[in-house]
Amino acid sequence: MVNLSNFSKCYDDSIAVSKLSFSVEPGQVLGLVGRNGAGKTSTIKSIAGILSVSGGTVCVDGHDIVKDPIPAKQATAYVPDDPELFTDLTVEQHLQFTASVYSIPEPTAHIAKLLTDFELEPKRHSPASDLSRGMRQKLAICSAYLQQPQALLLDEPMTGLDPYGIRMLKSTILTQAKSGTAVIISSHLLAMVEDICSHILILDQGQAKFLGTIDGLKEQFGTPNGMTSDEAGIAKTLEEIYFAAIDQPMPTSVSK
Repeated sequence: MVNLSNFSKCYDDSIAVSKLSFSVEPGQVLGLVGRNGAGKTSTIKSIAGILSVSGGTVCVDGHDIVKDPIPAKQATAYVPDDPELFTDLTVEQHLQFTASVYSIPEPTAHIAKLLTDFELEPKRHSPASDLSRGMRQKLAICSAYLQQPQALLLDEPMTGLDPYGIRMLKSTILTQAKSGTAVIISSHLLAMVEDICSHILILDQGQAKFLGTIDGLKEQFGTPNGMTSDEAGIAKTLEEIYFAAIDQPMPTSVSK
């Protein structure tokens, strides 16, 4: 569903991503993780067609984002970490506009369910300018779900969400995947990645340090040779395994 082959993204003389190749099949949830500046957002925005591709190919649903951008974008929904909304449109009008742009047939029932699921019904007639940070995030997520995308791209989607919103988002991401959507989530929340992602891609300085399943990551960078974590004295949690994968010392915990 999403396929990158030797993808590169450059900004002037700076290389953000270098010759990155990976695929996300329908039903898979890929966690895209890495330190700040690793190239995560550049990769996601390039898949969404927001940034230009400097090298290689990026395809969504069989369509090259450079050569055939319209059908590629029609198959994609993108939620940034800080969504920009139309300030004069109400919550309901945003969703109606999305349904119109993507030619969603009979969207009324779907809109009503999304408003209820994400606790936006009381704000149905409120303009986006009156929404809190978390509510704006919820509205952007609802707009993405309304598109019924083949590829769902989420860049730090938990930002601003309350505990209910986080739980609902995690549940609905899994529902999207079960329906055949290919999902890519960029996040620093490793516990969330472990909870819902079937695969993980660790980026470091624009290059892949690991690509595979969570179990494969643990096997490669976790406790070796059947030893217990205490015996090996190394990676016990996904957080520790992540630091081992990027060759970065794990910060020392601060006692209260």
